[in-house]
Amino acid sequence: MQTTRLAAASVAALGLLLATGCTTDTPADTPDEETSAESGDEWFVQAEYDEQLAQRDIEPEGDPETPWLQAIEPEWIDTTEYAREGGDATVCFSNASISNPWRVTGWITMQEQVAVLKEAGDIGEFRHSDAGDDDDQQISDIQAFIDSGDCDALLISPSTTATLTPAVEAACDSGVPVIVFDRGVNTDCAVTFIHPIGGYAYGADAAEFLVDNLEPGSKVLALRILPGVDVLEHRWAAAQEIFGDSELEVLGDEFTGGDAAEIKDIVTQYLQRGEVDGIWMDAGDGAVAAIEAFEDAGKPYPVMAGEDELSFMRKWEETGMTAIAPVYSNFQWRTPVLAATMILAGEQVPSEWVLPQDPITEAELADYLERNVDMPSLHYAKFGGEDLPGFPESWTDR
Repeated sequence: MQTTRLAAASVAALGLLLATGCTTDTPADTPDEETSAESGDEWFVQAEYDEQLAQRDIEPEGDPETPWLQAIEPEWIDTTEYAREGGDATVCFSNASISNPWRVTGWITMQEQVAVLKEAGDIGEFRHSDAGDDDDQQISDIQAFIDSGDCDALLISPSTTATLTPAVEAACDSGVPVIVFDRGVNTDCAVTFIHPIGGYAYGADAAEFLVDNLEPGSKVLALRILPGVDVLEHRWAAAQEIFGDSELEVLGDEFTGGDAAEIKDIVTQYLQRGEVDGIWMDAGDGAVAAIEAFEDAGKPYPVMAGEDELSFMRKWEETGMTAIAPVYSNFQWRTPVLAATMILAGEQVPSEWVLPQDPITEAELADYLERNVDMPSLHYAKFGGEDLPGFPESWTDR
C-alpha cells in the first residue's frame, strides 16, 4: 500500500506502471489507477481516493489522548538493523520551509518534542535545515547531511513531490534510516512515511460539506495556494470529483499563493461579476481575507470550508456563518522525531504511518477555541502540543 500512495502522486508525469494497493505490475490505465473522467485531473487516482475516504471511518490503533502516536491500519515493520546503543544519536531534519503559519506551528511543536527527547537522553543532537521552498536548496541540504556522515537518522519534509524523489532515494542509499513526513515522494525507500489520512480526505471533507449545505445550482469558488504538491493537488482532485457529482456550479479555481491581499482581490472580482454562495479552500490561511471581501461587498456570508487556523475559527464564531474547518493534522510534526527514537531503538514502526484526520465541526468550535484561547491568530487548533513543557509560551511568543 505504501508504494501506491507515494508513487501515485506523479503517475501521469512520470508515465510509470505503478502498483495498486493489492497487486503489482498493474498497467496505469486499469480502472483502479486511471485518471478520473469526472475530475479530469492527472493527480486523481481512484484507488487512493476510495482508500482515504474509507479511512475516515476507521478507528485508529493507539491512545486517542496521543493522536500523534495513533495509526490507521498499520503494517508494522522490523527496524532492528538500525538499532544502536546509547542516547547520543544525531537526528537531522531537512525541512521544505516554514513559509506558512501551518508549518511554523508544526516546527515549534517539533522543537518542543525534541527538547523532551534530549532531556530524556533519547536524542543527543538535533540538526535541521530550511530550504525556503526551494527544491534545489533542499536537494543540496539533503546531500550535505548525507556527506557529513553525522546523521543517525534523517527526517525529510519534501518541498515538492517528483523533484525531491531522487534526493530521498540518495538518502536511503546512504544506509541512514530515512523518515519522510507531511508530503510524499515517488519512492517507498523510506523506513516510514508519516502523514494524516491525506489530501483526498481533506478535500472531500470540505467539498461534501458545501454540497450538503448549499442549494442545487449554488455557485462555489475554489481558492488554492500552489500547484505541484501532492497533498494539495489531491485536495482539489477530490473536490472536483465530489462537485462533479453534485448540482453545484464551480465558478473557478484560483491560485493565491496563500497571500491575503490576493485572496481578497480574487474574491472581490468574482463578487463583482455575480453571486458566490460557497468558498472551498485547500488551505485556510488567508480565509479571513475571503470573508472580509463579502463584508466589504455587502454580500451574505458564504458557506465556507476553511481550516483549523484560529483566525478563521474566531471569525467563524464571530459571524455565525455556516462553516467547517477541515484538518491536516498539525500534530504530525511530533511523530517523525518520536519515530526516529523508535527506529534507533530497534522498535517496530508502521511502514506507512497514517495518522487520524478529523475536521472541526460547528459542534466542536467553542471547545477548540477555549482550548486555544491564548494562542495567536496564526496558530492551528489541532497542534497537539498542550502536554509539552513549552506550552503555551513557545507558541504564543513565536
